[in-house]
Amino acid sequence: MKRALDAIGAALSLIGLSPLLIGLAVLVAVRLGRPVLFRQDRPGLHGTTFTIVKFRTMLEPAAVDGTVDDADRLTPFGRWLRSTSLDELPSLWNVLVGEMSFVGPRPSLCRYLDLYTPEQHRRHDVRPGLTGLAQVRGRNALPWPERLRSDLEYVDTRSLALDARILLRTIGVVLRREGITTPGHATSEAFTGTST
Repeated sequence: MKRALDAIGAALSLIGLSPLLIGLAVLVAVRLGRPVLFRQDRPGLHGTTFTIVKFRTMLEPAAVDGTVDDADRLTPFGRWLRSTSLDELPSLWNVLVGEMSFVGPRPSLCRYLDLYTPEQHRRHDVRPGLTGLAQVRGRNALPWPERLRSDLEYVDTRSLALDARILLRTIGVVLRREGITTPGHATSEAFTGTST
């Protein structure tokens, strides 16, 4: 049932939001250049790798003298895209094709896989989501141990009713632009492993 709702919801969203998606693509091309889309491998269901798709929010390293510092590469326009979560809209494609769900643990970076404890690896027992329990509890401002505990809580208590509550709370979080970055960081603090 959840997979069917994801597919239908993603298809309708992509169709309904197509004028916005086209407009944002043009803005990204003008403000940041090409490529318009950011693609990156992420671990999905059971740790299987998939390619997440988002609007690009950062300059290419060559455009800022070869630096790889996120703070230097993130432009005001890119910050605005992230603060509104509009950069995430292309990920609806990942939901449509079954690589992601509307609700689930956010897909992290592949390099973190070896840092998870066996218990934390259970976050991959479900499809990653556009939003999740950790996102409505603090998003990137939430410390990593709390994010991972929230992910596991979702895995253990997931239901359509919980998904509906998370989606409703996500609207408020996005509108208030809460937890977009980790304090003291341009984006999110890197995960270095935990003991819990």
